Amino acid sequence: MKKKKVNLRDLDPKEHQGEHSHDDGHNHSSPEAASNFRTYLPAIFSFVMLIAGIAVDYFDAVPFFKGWVRIVWYTAAYIPVGFPVIKEGWNSILKGDFFTEFFLMSIATLGAFAIGEYPEGVAVMLFYAVGELFQNAAVNRAKGNIKALLDARPDEALVFRDGDFVSVNPETVEIGEKIQVRVGEKIPLDGILLSEKASLNTAAITGESKPATIAKDEKVFAGSINLDGVIEVETTKEFKDSSIARILDMVQNATARKSKTELFIRKFARIYTPIVVFLAIGLTFLPYFFVDDYIFRDWLYRALIFLVISCPCALVISIPLGYFGGLGAASRNGILFKGASFLDAMTKINTVVMDKTGTVTKGVFKIKEVVNKSAFAEAEFMQYLMAMEEQSTHPIAKAILEYKADGADLEATEVSEVAGKGLKGTVNGRTVLVGNKALMTSNSIEVPSETDSIVESIVMVAIDGKFAGYVTIADELKEDAHQAIQQIREAGISKIIMLSGDKDSITQQISKELNIDWAKGGLLPEDKLNEVEELKKQPDTTVAFMGDGINDAPVLAASDVGIAMGGLGSDVAIETADVIIQTDQPSKIARAVKIGRSTRSIVWQNIGLAFGVKIIVLILGAGGLATMWEAVFADVGVALLAILNAVRLQKMKWA
Repeated sequence: MKKKKVNLRDLDPKEHQGEHSHDDGHNHSSPEAASNFRTYLPAIFSFVMLIAGIAVDYFDAVPFFKGWVRIVWYTAAYIPVGFPVIKEGWNSILKGDFFTEFFLMSIATLGAFAIGEYPEGVAVMLFYAVGELFQNAAVNRAKGNIKALLDARPDEALVFRDGDFVSVNPETVEIGEKIQVRVGEKIPLDGILLSEKASLNTAAITGESKPATIAKDEKVFAGSINLDGVIEVETTKEFKDSSIARILDMVQNATARKSKTELFIRKFARIYTPIVVFLAIGLTFLPYFFVDDYIFRDWLYRALIFLVISCPCALVISIPLGYFGGLGAASRNGILFKGASFLDAMTKINTVVMDKTGTVTKGVFKIKEVVNKSAFAEAEFMQYLMAMEEQSTHPIAKAILEYKADGADLEATEVSEVAGKGLKGTVNGRTVLVGNKALMTSNSIEVPSETDSIVESIVMVAIDGKFAGYVTIADELKEDAHQAIQQIREAGISKIIMLSGDKDSITQQISKELNIDWAKGGLLPEDKLNEVEELKKQPDTTVAFMGDGINDAPVLAASDVGIAMGGLGSDVAIETADVIIQTDQPSKIARAVKIGRSTRSIVWQNIGLAFGVKIIVLILGAGGLATMWEAVFADVGVALLAILNAVRLQKMKWA
């Protein structure tokens, strides 16, 4: 099913009430400052009118401030902040949604006016409006990370066409074109560096503040800022498929996928609000049958207090804000969650299963050892091997061809492939065999016994019917592979498993080196899937699988949380996964778990705070021990404390 695009302005349900800029660089003469002032003007006007009215009431300084004059004054103070809420409540009723927070506020304040408590009626709406302004400001601050990504999206590219570099829209640049990036400019598309080296600020993509030094032929990502010298890049992806575009799409869509806690609170509020209304009605009329000195006005006042304190504002606003803050904090750290539900899911993981190649290793083969047993010098021996491997497209052949051998290049002729064994051909007038042990054995060539104990991939060479030597090929571990395993354990994850399609001996060696609990190699995609399905059947087991290839897609989809490498990972794996590690660093898994736990902790702190305070004040209000002023301050205060608590996520650091 195609995911719905989410507009940034739709991320907050109350966005229509105003978006507030806090840029220090603007003064009140700017359009942004003028817009902000207009947003705050109703609350300022009501506040001044309310304070003036209370002062006149208290000091009795104006004799005629009574009767209709007093009513009109407080009504004028009420309308700027009260009318938008009443209008919103009325619109909700027209849509069939009677019991909303707007409905509660409207009944409570109109009721206060009906019994002559005009200042309190105005105060309820005023503080509610102030709370809304704080909420909007907090949401806008939480959006800062996504807005920073929007700012990081390049709007032009210098592409080499018709003998010169011309400025064009990045969306028109095709794969394989050469682009130029000047100092201080953003790289507009993903590509390969053509220049000898580059120093890049990749904070918008990876979350790393330290500049990255990139060598020739290495990958560069759109949104990175060039820090030193003019560089040239060959594009490898279209603009719509670039890293920055993918991040924006995923983070924006993530806000549409709610967590179970968030969905529960929304459903709870729809049930809770009508219950509160009927309890308030009961609190007004039922005491008539049980209290001797029943006074309608007193019990109505208690019911109005009950309504004010019962507003679910703190829950409905602060919980989505908490999850939104978690998503933003994760994206700032180079981790993309496809929804708030996966922030929760990360906190429950107790088993991590990982692929090997491209996940904990770099996925780039390199020569580990050259063993020359021929009469030739090593350089000449390698020339024979390289001449044969030039005819192959295998990744191992590419690793061998990177070897720097002195002397004139040799050329292979009459090369033929022996299925499942290797190559046979002629180099410099000599018959050359390149491949595995089976190729040597089938041609009656004796292989030294020392090769039997070699774990790494091995390429054997025979020249003119005699064993000439071999080369071992190994994949390098990522720099943070050891750190990743250590931090995953420190995060409290009890079991780490490696499943790989590479041969079992190599998988076991890597597993032993990294101190992984259990490993298995030589697996097909369906074998990995079966292993994970068996793990999930074990009681109290929540499985996260981390991989990067097309063959990992089935198991990424089947695991409780699928984690894909965002840089080296295939598009299929990235599309299937629930969490994307944009930096390709396995150590980010532990950080993702910590961010999920911090988010969940703050959400539950807000739930506990809101319910705890509300229950206490509800009891006091029903018993006549709390006034509407206390109810207002308790409701707005709880909401503001919950918002400030949620905003803490934006400043947290996770090692």
